[in-house]
Amino acid sequence: MNRKLQENICEEKLFSSIYMKYSKSLHDFLYYKYGEHLNPDDKVQEAFIKLWDHCKDVSLEKAKSFLFTVANNSILNDIKHKKVILKYQNNTPKNYTNESPEFLMEESEYMQKYQSALANLTEGQREVFFLNRIEGKKHKEIASLLGISTKAVEKRLYGALKKLRKEIEGIR
Repeated sequence: MNRKLQENICEEKLFSSIYMKYSKSLHDFLYYKYGEHLNPDDKVQEAFIKLWDHCKDVSLEKAKSFLFTVANNSILNDIKHKKVILKYQNNTPKNYTNESPEFLMEESEYMQKYQSALANLTEGQREVFFLNRIEGKKHKEIASLLGISTKAVEKRLYGALKKLRKEIEGIR
């Protein structure tokens, strides 16, 4: 199917003339229909970018319809997106749990024991413990970071674990 030479809107001059002809009326249409808060200038630009991307598929006669449809759909998508955002902003997160009060109290006591047990570790033990258990570093990495041997790292780590088990009942 051969198209006429003028139907190919991929030519810069023809595309520019389409832009000059329809950009203001498209902007006005969007502005009057939806207002300024949905950025009609941006939607006009997006519509023309999409027209340029599909310039081989859109004929000259259909260019205006394509532009207005794309811009209108873009704004409608933004409106739908804002409704979703509003819906989730209005949902308040639950401020209750399914745990029993006894469990919550035990959890609080356990955290206090854990914090005090960590405070009772020596500085070296605490440093190695955090590097290994919190940051997930291996013994060799910790040794190179601290400038000590891997055996020293192991001794500090196992000493820290032994102290923690002793001070906090119920830890394995």
